[in-house]
Amino acid sequence: MLDKLPDIPPPTPLLDQIQTPVELRQLAIAQLPQLAEELRHWLLYSVGQTGGHFGAGLGVVELTLALHYCLNTPDDFLVWDVGHQCYPHKIITGRKDQMVTMRQRYGLAPFPKRDESIWDSFGTGHSSTSISAALGFALAAAIKGESKHSVAVIGDGAMTAGMAFEAMNHAAHTNANLLVILNDNDMSISPNEGGLATYLAKNCRHQMNGETSAALFEALAFTYTGPIDGHDLPLLIHTLKTVLERKGPQFLHVVTQKGKGYAPAEADPVGFHAITKIEPVSAPKTAKQKRFCNIFGDWLVSRAKTDPALVAITPAMREGSDLIAFSKQFPDRYFDVAIAEQHALTLAAGFATAGMQPVVAIYSTFLQRGYDQLIHDLAIQKLDLVLAIDRAGLVGEDGATHAGSFDIAYLRCLPDVQILTPSSHDELTQMLDYARQTAGIVAVRYPRGSEAIKLPKANTTSALPKARHVRQGNTHLLLNFGPLLDQAWQAAEVLDMTLIDMRSVKPLDGEMLSEILQKDQLVITLEDHSVMGGAGSAVSEWLHSHKYLNPLLTLGIPDKWIDHATREQQLRSCRLDALGIERSIKEFLQVDY
Repeated sequence: MLDKLPDIPPPTPLLDQIQTPVELRQLAIAQLPQLAEELRHWLLYSVGQTGGHFGAGLGVVELTLALHYCLNTPDDFLVWDVGHQCYPHKIITGRKDQMVTMRQRYGLAPFPKRDESIWDSFGTGHSSTSISAALGFALAAAIKGESKHSVAVIGDGAMTAGMAFEAMNHAAHTNANLLVILNDNDMSISPNEGGLATYLAKNCRHQMNGETSAALFEALAFTYTGPIDGHDLPLLIHTLKTVLERKGPQFLHVVTQKGKGYAPAEADPVGFHAITKIEPVSAPKTAKQKRFCNIFGDWLVSRAKTDPALVAITPAMREGSDLIAFSKQFPDRYFDVAIAEQHALTLAAGFATAGMQPVVAIYSTFLQRGYDQLIHDLAIQKLDLVLAIDRAGLVGEDGATHAGSFDIAYLRCLPDVQILTPSSHDELTQMLDYARQTAGIVAVRYPRGSEAIKLPKANTTSALPKARHVRQGNTHLLLNFGPLLDQAWQAAEVLDMTLIDMRSVKPLDGEMLSEILQKDQLVITLEDHSVMGGAGSAVSEWLHSHKYLNPLLTLGIPDKWIDHATREQQLRSCRLDALGIERSIKEFLQVDY
């Protein structure tokens, strides 16, 4: 048991012999506990260098070894749900020495990725997709007459999502040869909520040495096995070999400990779900700055004190969305619905219909999963909702699966939905207040991290959803939407541009545009969002409908997937830093300033 992250590479003599699972299968079972210990130590060392998810990975070290020992991967299919627990899998599939590049630009991805390795059967990053994908593999093998195993490893947190049960329901209908392994560690990113968590605790985890109720899974026509100790390698291997020989849908319940082998993570599995990298002792200490999500959390608590109708809903993101204080001070008005984004939106619709004031705190990338409910259950019925969209735009090291690049595009096409883009912490508070006081759905999208506003305070302010004039220039017109205002201001200074902080994508402030726009003036839009269908597209539509012929340059996330890197590196690669903005304008004009 370690209580400190290694700061130098630990000795791993046995692990060094394992280049792929082919070498793993040549070991005796008696050697595997030593391999598990070395793997765990290397995982702790490498994540200490890079940061990242490691609590779940520590818990599945033995399960990972047992699976690759019993399966014929990569010919057999192995799908890791979400991917938080895939680091041990990466280590023993030829990527051990690359682990110190995890989450860095051009380094290993933080989740399974098909074009990274043949051992990654399926790319994941969002929860609860594994059973559907593994079922597809199983059915394809049956159609082609191939004798291949198909295995999905899913956590008890991910099992709370409806998609997991949709897949299990279909698997029962097909009678496919599919193995679902429930990695039950009693913990997702936040403490698990709901009936499934209660069921597992009451009927399964406390009956490791006795009979257990398997009614829930057997009702779905799965043959249930377990629960078994997920850290007992001989037992895991024996059980896996047994269930893999059976036909039809199989369900293996494995109980693990999140953070296994690292004392701080065992004691605090939520706090150690993921970590930042170890900084050198000599590194300067900087004051911890409030992030946009902290401003949202403060606002929510403050307004709830005077508004008894305000309720907060989150799909298993209490910590990430900073709802901790609210959940403690207003437990009767706090609703963690588990990983169930569709339910979260329709639950909010029910609250709104009953005269309450729902606030849904959700990451942009996860809002995609509740899109139909947003349209059908909220927008069409003209219900009131404050939609607090966190992690909007590029999010850095988590990469393409977690980037919030599309919410403007898929929201602004909905009638009566307003979209606000704060550039600072103060504006976030103002916009949330505006959203509370405005009928219908008002979406406020804000980025991961803290504000970076260095420009002088604007001399004038205007009531939302009006834009504000930040700088008067003599050349082009730069329209900023959201948190890149500081970069916009720097570029505007160099090129002597007029800068407007638009603040609202929908509705656009047409009065400001009509007032400020000059004939033949180049209009540039800037956003931390896809250029396809984003705020720039909205401005283009406005110019066309009002018969303006001004040239338009839209700057944003290009039409491609942006791989993991720091947010700053991602912005530079998309030319959304100040220098990139300046160069893009010069290239568009084909001039050399």
